[in-house]
Amino acid sequence: MGTVHFLLGGNSGNRSKYLESAISMIEEAIGSVKEKSSVYQTEPWGFNAATAFLNQVIRVDTALSPRETLHRTKEIEAKLGRLKRSDAYESRVIDIDILMFDDLRVEDHDLQIPHPRMHLRKFTLVPLAEIAGSVLHPVLKLDMNALKRACQDKLKVEMFNKPLI
Repeated sequence: MGTVHFLLGGNSGNRSKYLESAISMIEEAIGSVKEKSSVYQTEPWGFNAATAFLNQVIRVDTALSPRETLHRTKEIEAKLGRLKRSDAYESRVIDIDILMFDDLRVEDHDLQIPHPRMHLRKFTLVPLAEIAGSVLHPVLKLDMNALKRACQDKLKVEMFNKPLI
């Protein structure tokens, strides 16, 4: 059994509902959701968009391999209506990123674990540190709380007060 930390996010449509649906589908297709961070409203990273993102980190226990986990997250994104038009950052209904999978290191063209930019993004580190503050980054060997404190990202990340439906 492996432990995966996922970042969920989106800024199109009913943002709360898409997060809730993604979590439910992950539980059905990947494994048991053991912990969820609060939901955060965040400014878009890497592009301009009219609507802020909602982001949440979840911890999941799975019997799947990292490759099969990636395959199933892409299926879930497609079922929820994510259309990936290019490799550029863009608005989306849902994005599911594998942040960490135990302490594994994977370097493939379509799968990199740990996520190669997680330590640069406050919208990732704030919810991740909330549920995994003492977990060490497998490459940087610093815990998530330390990475959050060191993060230079100045984009706004704030607790989203609206309860999930």
